[in-house]
Amino acid sequence: MKQTTLCYILRDGHVLLAMKKRGVGVGKWNGPGGKLIPGETAEEVCIRETMEEVGIALKSLERRGTITFHYSAHPEAESECAIFVSTDFEGEAVESEEMRPKWFPLSEIPLKEMWPDDEIWLEGVLNGGTVDATFWFDGEQKIVKYELRGESESP
Repeated sequence: MKQTTLCYILRDGHVLLAMKKRGVGVGKWNGPGGKLIPGETAEEVCIRETMEEVGIALKSLERRGTITFHYSAHPEAESECAIFVSTDFEGEAVESEEMRPKWFPLSEIPLKEMWPDDEIWLEGVLNGGTVDATFWFDGEQKIVKYELRGESESP
Protein backbone atom coordinates (compact mmCIF):
# COMPACT_ATOMS: atom_id res chain seq x y z
CA MET A 1 0.00 0.00 0.00
CA LYS A 2 1.29 3.44 -0.95
CA GLN A 3 2.12 6.00 1.72
CA THR A 4 0.74 9.44 0.81
CA THR A 5 0.05 12.87 2.29
CA LEU A 6 -2.49 15.67 2.03
CA CYS A 7 -1.96 19.20 3.31
CA TYR A 8 -4.54 21.87 4.06
CA ILE A 9 -3.07 25.37 4.29
CA LEU A 10 -5.03 27.83 6.39
CA ARG A 11 -4.87 31.66 6.30
CA ASP A 12 -7.27 34.29 7.66
CA GLY A 13 -10.34 32.04 7.76
CA HIS A 14 -9.60 30.48 4.36
CA VAL A 15 -8.24 27.12 3.18
CA LEU A 16 -6.13 26.60 0.08
CA LEU A 17 -7.55 23.86 -2.14
CA ALA A 18 -6.40 22.92 -5.62
CA MET A 19 -8.28 21.52 -8.62
CA LYS A 20 -6.64 18.28 -9.73
CA LYS A 21 -5.83 18.57 -13.45
CA ARG A 22 -4.60 15.01 -14.15
CA GLY A 23 -4.36 11.53 -12.68
CA VAL A 24 -6.51 10.01 -9.92
CA GLY A 25 -9.04 12.58 -8.72
CA VAL A 26 -8.96 14.76 -11.84
CA GLY A 27 -11.67 17.44 -11.67
CA LYS A 28 -11.85 17.41 -7.87
CA TRP A 29 -10.72 20.02 -5.34
CA ASN A 30 -8.21 18.66 -2.82
CA GLY A 31 -5.23 19.67 -0.76
CA PRO A 32 -1.74 19.34 -2.22
CA GLY A 33 0.14 16.17 -1.41
CA GLY A 34 1.49 12.98 -2.89
CA LYS A 35 3.42 9.74 -2.56
CA LEU A 36 6.41 9.17 -0.33
CA ILE A 37 9.69 8.45 -2.06
CA PRO A 38 11.77 5.80 -0.25
CA GLY A 39 13.71 7.47 2.57
CA GLU A 40 11.31 10.43 2.90
CA THR A 41 9.22 11.13 5.97
CA ALA A 42 5.57 12.09 5.61
CA GLU A 43 6.48 15.66 6.59
CA GLU A 44 9.22 15.84 3.92
CA VAL A 45 6.91 14.60 1.15
CA CYS A 46 4.19 17.02 2.22
CA ILE A 47 6.63 19.95 2.03
CA ARG A 48 8.04 18.79 -1.33
CA GLU A 49 4.68 18.09 -2.96
CA THR A 50 3.14 21.37 -1.75
CA MET A 51 6.02 23.30 -3.34
CA GLU A 52 5.79 21.29 -6.59
CA GLU A 53 1.99 21.46 -6.89
CA VAL A 54 1.11 24.98 -5.67
CA GLY A 55 4.43 26.81 -5.16
CA ILE A 56 4.10 27.35 -1.41
CA ALA A 57 7.01 26.73 0.98
CA LEU A 58 5.71 25.16 4.18
CA LYS A 59 7.68 26.20 7.26
CA SER A 60 5.89 23.93 9.73
CA LEU A 61 3.17 21.28 9.74
CA GLU A 62 0.71 19.87 12.23
CA ARG A 63 -0.29 16.25 11.72
CA ARG A 64 -4.05 15.84 12.10
CA GLY A 65 -4.49 12.14 11.41
CA THR A 66 -4.37 9.22 9.01
CA ILE A 67 -6.89 7.97 6.47
CA THR A 68 -6.65 4.67 4.60
CA PHE A 69 -8.26 4.60 1.14
CA HIS A 70 -9.35 1.43 -0.70
CA TYR A 71 -10.61 1.52 -4.32
CA SER A 72 -12.30 -1.59 -5.77
CA ALA A 73 -11.69 -0.44 -9.35
CA HIS A 74 -8.10 0.76 -8.74
CA PRO A 75 -6.37 -1.36 -6.08
CA GLU A 76 -3.03 0.08 -7.22
CA ALA A 77 -4.23 3.49 -5.95
CA GLU A 78 -4.88 2.26 -2.40
CA SER A 79 -3.05 4.37 0.15
CA GLU A 80 -2.48 5.26 3.75
CA CYS A 81 -2.61 9.04 3.82
CA ALA A 82 -1.12 11.32 6.50
CA ILE A 83 -3.28 14.42 6.92
CA PHE A 84 -1.56 17.73 7.74
CA VAL A 85 -2.57 21.34 8.35
CA SER A 86 -0.24 24.33 8.08
CA THR A 87 -0.59 28.00 8.96
CA ASP A 88 3.16 28.69 8.72
CA PHE A 89 4.28 29.12 5.10
CA GLU A 90 5.87 31.47 2.59
CA GLY A 91 4.90 32.41 -0.94
CA GLU A 92 1.74 32.78 -2.96
CA ALA A 93 -0.11 29.88 -4.57
CA VAL A 94 0.60 29.35 -8.27
CA GLU A 95 -0.87 26.94 -10.81
CA SER A 96 1.21 23.92 -11.87
CA GLU A 97 0.76 21.23 -14.51
CA GLU A 98 -1.00 19.13 -11.89
CA MET A 99 -3.11 21.55 -9.83
CA ARG A 100 -4.93 24.91 -10.00
CA PRO A 101 -5.02 26.46 -6.49
CA LYS A 102 -7.74 28.67 -5.01
CA TRP A 103 -8.42 30.05 -1.53
CA PHE A 104 -11.88 29.24 -0.13
CA PRO A 105 -13.55 30.74 2.95
CA LEU A 106 -13.92 27.98 5.57
CA SER A 107 -17.68 28.54 5.35
CA GLU A 108 -17.68 27.88 1.58
CA ILE A 109 -15.68 24.68 1.11
CA PRO A 110 -16.81 23.10 -2.23
CA LEU A 111 -17.55 19.69 -0.70
CA LYS A 112 -19.75 18.59 -3.63
CA GLU A 113 -16.72 19.03 -5.94
CA MET A 114 -14.38 17.04 -3.69
CA TRP A 115 -13.96 13.38 -2.80
CA PRO A 116 -17.12 12.18 -1.01
CA ASP A 117 -15.19 11.25 2.16
CA ASP A 118 -14.25 14.92 2.66
CA GLU A 119 -17.86 15.64 3.69
CA ILE A 120 -17.37 13.29 6.64
CA TRP A 121 -14.06 14.48 8.12
CA LEU A 122 -12.57 17.61 6.49
CA GLU A 123 -14.44 20.37 8.33
CA GLY A 124 -13.57 18.84 11.71
CA VAL A 125 -9.87 18.71 10.80
CA LEU A 126 -9.90 22.30 9.50
CA ASN A 127 -11.47 23.41 12.77
CA GLY A 128 -8.73 21.86 14.92
CA GLY A 129 -9.84 18.23 15.13
CA THR A 130 -8.20 15.00 14.04
CA VAL A 131 -9.21 11.99 11.97
CA ASP A 132 -8.36 8.27 11.99
CA ALA A 133 -10.47 6.53 9.33
CA THR A 134 -10.69 3.99 6.53
CA PHE A 135 -12.84 4.48 3.41
CA TRP A 136 -13.77 1.94 0.72
CA PHE A 137 -14.82 3.25 -2.72
CA ASP A 138 -16.60 1.50 -5.60
CA GLY A 139 -15.78 1.90 -9.31
CA GLU A 140 -17.87 5.10 -9.43
CA GLN A 141 -15.76 6.73 -6.68
CA LYS A 142 -18.66 6.42 -4.23
CA ILE A 143 -18.19 5.35 -0.63
CA VAL A 144 -19.40 1.79 -0.03
CA LYS A 145 -18.39 1.76 3.65
CA TYR A 146 -16.20 3.56 6.13
CA GLU A 147 -14.86 3.31 9.67
CA LEU A 148 -14.01 6.21 11.96
CA ARG A 149 -11.77 5.34 14.91
CA GLY A 150 -11.51 7.85 17.74
CA GLU A 151 -12.24 10.80 15.50
CA SER A 152 -12.23 14.18 17.18
CA GLU A 153 -14.31 16.93 15.59
CA SER A 154 -12.41 19.69 17.38
CA PRO A 155 -10.39 20.18 20.55
